[in-house]
Order: sequence, then structure tokens, then C-alpha cells
Amino acid sequence: MAQKPAEDALDALDRAQEVFWEACEARSVKQRLALAEKAIAISPLCADALVMLAEHAERGSDTSLALWQRAVDAGREALGDEFEELRGEFWGFLETRPYMRARFGLAWSLWDRGEAQAALTHLQEMLELNPNDNQGVRYILASWLLEAGRDDELHELLKRYPDDGAASWSWTTALAAFRREGDTPAARRLLLMAFKENKHIPAYLCGERAVPKSLPPFMSMGGEDEAVHYVSESAKGWSNTEGAIDWLRANLPASASSGRAAKPASKPKSAPKAKSGAKAKPKTPAGRKTKAAGKADSGAL
Repeated sequence: MAQKPAEDALDALDRAQEVFWEACEARSVKQRLALAEKAIAISPLCADALVMLAEHAERGSDTSLALWQRAVDAGREALGDEFEELRGEFWGFLETRPYMRARFGLAWSLWDRGEAQAALTHLQEMLELNPNDNQGVRYILASWLLEAGRDDELHELLKRYPDDGAASWSWTTALAAFRREGDTPAARRLLLMAFKENKHIPAYLCGERAVPKSLPPFMSMGGEDEAVHYVSESAKGWSNTEGAIDWLRANLPASASSGRAAKPASKPKSAPKAKSGAKAKPKTPAGRKTKAAGKADSGAL
């Protein structure tokens, strides 16, 4: 079992974390990176500083991957034996957050490099560490499972969060039903429910509107910004599913934003074949078990 770092190492990590927060407030990239390097020199366990360096490295590069892995390792070492003690409650304790941020970034880096299995495993294990999923890991995992054609695992994931009211969850649930059952009344009902959650998504999925190169910084429930984020993450899952876009077009309600009237529902078909396919500073000493007050969000605290 990994031991908790010595007190002097934790004190150094506290000092490094202070420098990291200075980096977050720096006005230039050059200043941010210099302060991140300074933080790492003070304590190699400062995972957040390593995350900052990784975020500024070339996406998908060996350098980026190595930095993300170093960040995960640093976050894990900083937790020591508390890693197992806090399993199931990660993110609820402030000292677990650098590790979780680093691991999310590592998963993305692996996915960008085509290492799908490793990326999926990281996200699945993150949900074991934090079933409450304050970071929204499940949404990315669902989109990747769709893209990879791993329907059984997607089905199990959707069952774990049955009360999720996010539009992305509703739209993915509808697509999963179509992949599993085909054009059934049940699948169409789920599609209608998804449309009620966010009516802007079909226009982007059907190519009537282009997803902007820069994603909106925020999302509003049912808004067009939410639609843009969902389609940027899940478009491949839809396009990889034979007949899914045609099914969507054929079953859009008359109130669809495209202005088209709904076409008569076709007779149920057999299930289709899926193709392969600025931060608030927490006043918490690093390495000390501290429960976050209230319900934690998915921010970068």
C-alpha cells in the first residue's frame, strides 16, 4: 500500500499549489508556464502544474502524453494510502481533484492517439472512484462507447444514471435504443423525449448547421450551446450507425427547428448494424483530507 507523503513533502506541495494558483491568474501563456515550472521545482507532486504544462503541449504528441502521465502519477503519489480510503468519494475531497483532472486529461490524450481501450478503461475506473461523476465523465464515456460500437457497455452505463436529465444523455439513450431495437415505437418515444430536452441538436446532426471550430465556454440546459457540445462529442456515434440520421429526419416532430413537418413513421425495422468504428482558489492544505463543502460541481477547483 502506498504510504502518505512525509510532512515536509506535503508542506512543499502546499507551497507549490500556491504558485500554481498564481499561474492561473497570470496574464500571458509565457508567465503561466514559467510559474507552472516553478511549482513543479518546489514539489514534483504538484499534479495541477503538470496538467497546465500538458494542456499547452501539442495535442496528441508524445510530450503531451508524458506530461499527462506524470500528472496522474504525481496526483496518485500525493494521495498515498488515502487513495483507497477515499475510493467512491473522489472529488468530494479537495485533495483528490488534481488526480482526477490529470486522469481525465490522460484519457483524452490516449483517445486522441487512437488508444481507445486504454482511454475507455481510464474513464470507467474514474467512475468507480467517483460514482457521483461531478466531472461529467459519463458523457464522454458514452460518446466514446458509441463511436467504438460497444453497445453492451453503453447500455450498462446508461442504466447507472437513469435520472440524468441532460440532453446529451437523452439523445444518446435514444440512439442506443435505435441501435439495439431499430425503428420501434419505444425508440421513437425516446427520440421525442430527447427532442423536448434540446430541439437544436437535430440541425447539427443532420448537417443543416455547422459546429463552430471553437466550442462555447458555457452550456445552458436546452440551449444551442449545449447542442454544439453534444454534437462535437457524439456526431461520430450517429454517423457510424447505419440509418440513424435518416431515422432522425423521418421522425422529427412538426415543431423541429428546421421547420419541416414530420414524416409518417415507417414500419419498424430490424436493428441496424453499427459501423466499427478563471478558477476560485480553495483554501485547503495539499494532502490533508478535506471534505468539500456542499455539492461539488464539475469545475476545475
